[in-house]
Amino acid sequence: MTGSVASEDDWSFIADGIAARLGLTEGVVAVDGPSGAGKSTFAAELVRALGDRGRRSVLISTDDFATWDDPAAWWPELERDILRAYERHHDYTYRPRVWVDGTPTVGPRVWIRWQPLLVIEGVTSARRRSAHRLAAALWIDGPSATERLRRAVARDGEADRGNLMRWQAFERGWFAVDGTRDRCTVIG
Repeated sequence: MTGSVASEDDWSFIADGIAARLGLTEGVVAVDGPSGAGKSTFAAELVRALGDRGRRSVLISTDDFATWDDPAAWWPELERDILRAYERHHDYTYRPRVWVDGTPTVGPRVWIRWQPLLVIEGVTSARRRSAHRLAAALWIDGPSATERLRRAVARDGEADRGNLMRWQAFERGWFAVDGTRDRCTVIG
C-alpha cells in the first residue's frame, strides 16, 4: 500500500486489521504523515473499527491547533488542554482554531468526555517530544508529493496552494529532523 492512493474501503480494511492487531484498550494513538496522505480518513476509520470492537475512543486533529504561521509550536497547548487531562482520566476542553476568510482565530471551547483511547491525527502527532506517551504511532506515506498537493488543494481550495506548498516544505524538514517515520509503524 505504501505510495499508493488508498480508497475509503482500503482504509476501512486496514483500520479493521490495525484495531484487531493492536488490541489496545487504553492509551494514545498517533496517526502521522505528510499532508494529503489520508490520515484524517484513516483515523476516522480507526475510531470506527475500535468502536466496532467495543473500545471507546476520541479523535482529535492537529488541524484544530496548527496554522500556516504556526505549524508545530502549538504543541504545549495540546499537552496542557488534552494530554494532561487525558492521562488523569479527566474530561478535557480545548479551543480549536476556526478559519474565517482564510484567517484562523481561537474558537469556542469544546468539551470532550474522557474515553480510554485517544487518537490524535495529523502532521507532528507522533513527534519525538511525546513519543513516551504513545501506545501506538502509525505512519501514512500516501502517494507522491505532487499527488498529495493535488489532493490537499482539492480539499482546501486553490487559494491555499501557496500555503500548502510551504506546508509541504515545512513537514519535509520537520520529519527529517524529528525522525518521526522511523519511530512509527508504516501502514500506507
